[in-house]
Amino acid sequence: MENKNLDLTVKEPLRYRFEDVPSCNMCGRESSKNKVLGLRLNCSHGLMPKSKTGVAVTVVSCNGCGLIYSLPLPVPFDLQDHYGIPADDYWVPEYFVINPEYFMDEINKAKELLQFRSGMKALDIGAGLGKCMIALSSAGFDVEGFEPSVTFREKALEKMGIDPNKLKFGMIEEMDYSPGSFDFITFGAVLEHLYNPDEAIRKALSWLRKDGVIQIEVPSSDWLIARLLNAYYRLTGNSYVTNISPMHSPFHLYAFTLDSFMKNAERSGYEVAYYEYSVCDLFHIPKLFHPFFRWYMDKTRKGMQLTVWLRKK
Repeated sequence: MENKNLDLTVKEPLRYRFEDVPSCNMCGRESSKNKVLGLRLNCSHGLMPKSKTGVAVTVVSCNGCGLIYSLPLPVPFDLQDHYGIPADDYWVPEYFVINPEYFMDEINKAKELLQFRSGMKALDIGAGLGKCMIALSSAGFDVEGFEPSVTFREKALEKMGIDPNKLKFGMIEEMDYSPGSFDFITFGAVLEHLYNPDEAIRKALSWLRKDGVIQIEVPSSDWLIARLLNAYYRLTGNSYVTNISPMHSPFHLYAFTLDSFMKNAERSGYEVAYYEYSVCDLFHIPKLFHPFFRWYMDKTRKGMQLTVWLRKK
């Protein structure tokens, strides 16, 4: 979907309000005490951000837990301005193919942590096309989900064959399940899109049984490529950073460290049962250098993605 806010010459009303963030939404440290990283425009920066026009917000890093977020926080007046994108435009055609190995590493880890029994109940938060729901069901879970995008949910029902009674429509703030309803809950590439991750985790914990497990996959604040790009911007006299992406796809509002979850665990009543980092794509680096960068990022835990498994106490 074209973002009509990218160029200030476009005579369209701004589709966002800007909310103050008094404290870090993971550890609670006052935002005024955090480190300013730079500015983020509502468009892709490329290598020449000074040549772009648009709306900029300040990006900060929490000195308490390393959470990266924008200050103030842009919130759309209508969530579908962010997530009403046609599913065929958002995902490549290959994503609609069911791969038997999809999400299996995560499921196997969840089963190990849960001492799995067939029929355990699972919830997929931000289910998208429903691929994770399909994988969980095939693995023996009784699975439900919800999705806040009208277009994504429609495609999940029409093309992926998801039971409409199993996939609700709405945001996490609107959902209501009985306490202790689920053994396993997954936030797959979801928490970084939510406006208050601490509240989202607490709500999910209330739906989880004691000793249940939540799997969360998020962008890592320690990602090496982001640090290299930020260094390049500083060397070329730019005050911009590449972290997160307020107001433009993929609409990441946060990047997390392991310490973000460790500190949040003290406030919210869970423990980090397992974690891992993933290097992911290296689309900013020439292919010749991929083996070295993959080795280095894996060794130093500076990959793009952090995945944590949280156990409810």
